[in-house]
Amino acid sequence: MRDDDELPARPSRDLVVPARLDGMSVDEMTSLRDRLRKEIARLEDEIARRSDVRRAAEALFKKPGS
Repeated sequence: MRDDDELPARPSRDLVVPARLDGMSVDEMTSLRDRLRKEIARLEDEIARRSDVRRAAEALFKKPGS
């Protein structure tokens, strides 16, 4: 069974930042900010993981003497 972190990405209305913030309460903006920070952290973790995999692959297939 797949972990929630491995589910395919799907658009989320929760993470849409409105062009105008004046219609949002401070609590709504705080909640949105916190959700965005969590999503950014998730993206950074995935970027780091993929970079590690790429470096490992490049090291494995590195030409001798390079």
